[in-house]
Amino acid sequence: YFMVDDARLPLSRIVPIPANQLNLYRIVIILRLIILCFFFQYRVTHPVRDAYGLWLVSVICEIWFALSWLLDQFPKWYPINRETYLDRLALRYDREGEPSQLCPIDIFVSTVDPLKEPPLITANTVLSILAVDYPVDKVSCYVSDDGSAMLTFESLSETAEFARKWVPFCKKHNIEPRAPEFYFQQKIDYLKDKIQPSFVKERRAMKREYEEFKIRINALVAKAQKVPEEGWTMADGTAWPGNNPRDHPGMIQVFLGHSGGLDTDGNELPRLVYVSREKRPGFQHHKKAGAMNALIRVSAVLTNGAYLLNVDCDHYFNSSKALREAMCFMMDPALGRKTCYVQFPQRFDGIDLHDRYANRNIVFFDINMKGLDGIQGPMYVGTGCCFNRQALYGYDPVLTEADLEPNIVVKSCCGGRKKKSKSYMDNKNRMMKRTESSAPIFNMDDIEEGIEGYEDERSMLMSQKRLEKRFGQSPIFTASTFMTQGGIPPSTNPASLLKEAIHVISCGYEDKTEWGKEIGWIYGSVTEDILTGFKMHARGWISIYCMPPRPCFKGSAPINLSDRLNQVLRWALGSVEILFSRHCPIWYNYGGRLKLLERVAYINTIVYPITSLPLIAYCVLPAICLLTNKFIIPEISNYAGMFFILMFASIFATGILELRWSGVGIEDWWRNEQFWVIGGTSAHLFAVFQGLLKVLAGIDTNFTVTSKANDEDGDFAELYVFKWTSLLIPPTTVLVINLVGMVAGISYAINSGYQSWGPLFGKLFFSIWVILHLYPFLKGLMGKQNRTPTIVIVWSILLASIFSLLWVKIDPFISDTQKAVAMGQCGVNC
Repeated sequence: YFMVDDARLPLSRIVPIPANQLNLYRIVIILRLIILCFFFQYRVTHPVRDAYGLWLVSVICEIWFALSWLLDQFPKWYPINRETYLDRLALRYDREGEPSQLCPIDIFVSTVDPLKEPPLITANTVLSILAVDYPVDKVSCYVSDDGSAMLTFESLSETAEFARKWVPFCKKHNIEPRAPEFYFQQKIDYLKDKIQPSFVKERRAMKREYEEFKIRINALVAKAQKVPEEGWTMADGTAWPGNNPRDHPGMIQVFLGHSGGLDTDGNELPRLVYVSREKRPGFQHHKKAGAMNALIRVSAVLTNGAYLLNVDCDHYFNSSKALREAMCFMMDPALGRKTCYVQFPQRFDGIDLHDRYANRNIVFFDINMKGLDGIQGPMYVGTGCCFNRQALYGYDPVLTEADLEPNIVVKSCCGGRKKKSKSYMDNKNRMMKRTESSAPIFNMDDIEEGIEGYEDERSMLMSQKRLEKRFGQSPIFTASTFMTQGGIPPSTNPASLLKEAIHVISCGYEDKTEWGKEIGWIYGSVTEDILTGFKMHARGWISIYCMPPRPCFKGSAPINLSDRLNQVLRWALGSVEILFSRHCPIWYNYGGRLKLLERVAYINTIVYPITSLPLIAYCVLPAICLLTNKFIIPEISNYAGMFFILMFASIFATGILELRWSGVGIEDWWRNEQFWVIGGTSAHLFAVFQGLLKVLAGIDTNFTVTSKANDEDGDFAELYVFKWTSLLIPPTTVLVINLVGMVAGISYAINSGYQSWGPLFGKLFFSIWVILHLYPFLKGLMGKQNRTPTIVIVWSILLASIFSLLWVKIDPFISDTQKAVAMGQCGVNC
């Protein structure tokens, strides 16, 4: 009886943040808002007459920073934590001795260039998927090779063979993580909790097997370095169909399947499928978003898992329970029917201890995303995300009346309403009357399990022509879209399914359909993840943020300065593209089901690159003040000084209280602040101009895949690699200007006497503050052992010369009278 009662309990719960922490945090936010109002009242009413231009620029920048803070701060008003109950999930759906009732899941792994994304890393990701703790007949792994590389194909073939030995070893000894490279790298006592006498012997044997596997993979990589003139040929002597990555047919290879994929113990293995969609000249292929949409259709035809989970090729399963964690939300009777995806935080290996360039993004994943989880759910961040397949098909969620009540701001600040408002009734009516532009003309309520009732009830809702216009011309795929529990009819012929799978990844399949517009991954930005999540939230779906104690996924991050800036440039460029598109959250889908604070968070996500313009102006202002002996603030009175002190105190108080309820460390917070300035003065600035060029002039910029290099030359060797890029020019300029300005200011004070040192300290404070924020960037320029690259020295000398000439023109060592004499303005004494 206890087991039956336990199985009926919820599969997860919200763990509220202690009220004493959260309430104090909210009070400080309100106080900071009030202080901001008084601060701007003083700044606007006290202009600096002798430096009006500098004052005006500084006030404009400060107003923009205040708006940016508001956009970033208020979506964090209601942060929450969540907890899952895997034991209850097992009691309800996966009891021992009975057939498992867990839903089938299709897992997508995306890769493009095996020379930049090492095949060994991809192989480890695939092996961790095949060894996951989930019923094998309900797991299918699809690897998308968008570069049609024979190296990827051959390495996947080797991976499938090694998996026959690796998977039973993992499951027998219950090891974590189940990616061999990272398991054998662990510096822990691997005998802990392992009582089998044979474990040590088997582990040594498996390590030898893995070393041999690595040798085979590395041999394939070495062979792929030089492409034969006639192109690659396969084992049977025929030419590799993907020799031209821009002109080749669709390719599908099932390496492991439920019928023939057995491990060394004779047990079944999950299905492993290689997919390379068709590419032809003259077609728009939409990069990663197009590849993911092809995988949706292939998986629907071959296995049709009810849920999809996508990971990048360098993000392996760090926890074998990851799928079960997601199912605690997706299969929950209360949450499952309105949850579009479960997003896991990104965690990374191979980053230096001090995380010089904020690669971990701890502030975003542990503060911002928790805040969004309390509103309508976290954003989709491109990897480590489990989707409801029906949400990707553009269906509406099943919402209760409580879900359509006023948003969280009204409910948390003003309490519930007894009387139903007009907007609430409008929302309820809108569930019945959907516009074609924002939602399909049918609801998930209308969909029953299977496709038995399709001819009678659904034919009245949608004609065959309408189905083809929406999903494309594939009857098998269209039929699969109505099977909410997944699976394929048992009577289907595997050969016909494979033929249909080739058809749905053809170039012209998406023409004149709603793929990329209302269905699947949304096109129109290099950051397709933001757009895709935004469209789902706009339809009324919620998302869930899952942060179990053991991180479910871990990945590789570019740790050197140049690669990190290029990665940030790509993200910022995608945000700028969305800003100028029809899907911009500032004006898209008002009157829909997107909650106010969720919209504010999305607006913040797409406007943040614009902050680079006021930021770079504000970083240059201290140097200009030092060079010209002007200042952006008039002589400060006690009244004004009080507001300046309160302003800085409120900033620090907000940060400290955020760290308190989130558990983020002070060093991570400071690194985030530093890289906000580094990225803002470089990558974000370039993204704004590149986005404008693309929108106004149609000039597109190609984005390159960030390399995931191995750390072969010692710990964090990649950290010290210096790669010159134009992104380094603006921050270098800001650094040199401020250093020259400090020298000029101190020289002027020495020349002018004791009374000039007081005003100097205020100006020096701001310049030093800028240099402190750019310090990690400065260390990155130095390279290893402070060997400064020649290009940096040349650039610094050039800039220093320019500003030295400007300083000579200003000439601080000559008094105003002497300047007048030099200019010939000496009256009759001439």
